[in-house]
Amino acid sequence: MATHAYDRYLIHAGTDWRAAAWAGLIAGVVFLVVEMLMVALFQGQSPWGPPRMMAAMAMGRDVLPPPADFDFGIVMVAMLIHFPLALVYGLVIGWIVHRLRTGLASVAGIVIGFAIYLINFYPIAAAAFPWFAEARGWVSAVAHMIFGLAAAGAYVALRRPE
Repeated sequence: MATHAYDRYLIHAGTDWRAAAWAGLIAGVVFLVVEMLMVALFQGQSPWGPPRMMAAMAMGRDVLPPPADFDFGIVMVAMLIHFPLALVYGLVIGWIVHRLRTGLASVAGIVIGFAIYLINFYPIAAAAFPWFAEARGWVSAVAHMIFGLAAAGAYVALRRPE
């Protein structure tokens, strides 16, 4: 039984917003690890390329590789962009899957992750960040689908029971 006003709001509203926020942050970590590993393993590129592309959204094209080596400042700027976006996407995914069981929530998460990839890498990249067009492909698509899967799975695991 909920005793705190915020807890009553969460139960009444359906979506457990705390669980959704945590799910986005957890999925953000999973995404970073997966994408950096996949870029290195399957494309033979530096794992620091994706964070540099994120940081370039705020810092400009000058931070884009080469060289694609580690730079603390650039990685921190990338994280300041990446994690708020992951949190927002986690909230959206939590809202969408809040009444679904694990299997269907997982499928929905994968589909939403792919939709995030399509939106970010096509209309948004074309309009504002053209360097993301270079990262279009199966590695980025799969990393985004894994993000959606991880966010949906984390949400289902963390949400309060009805």
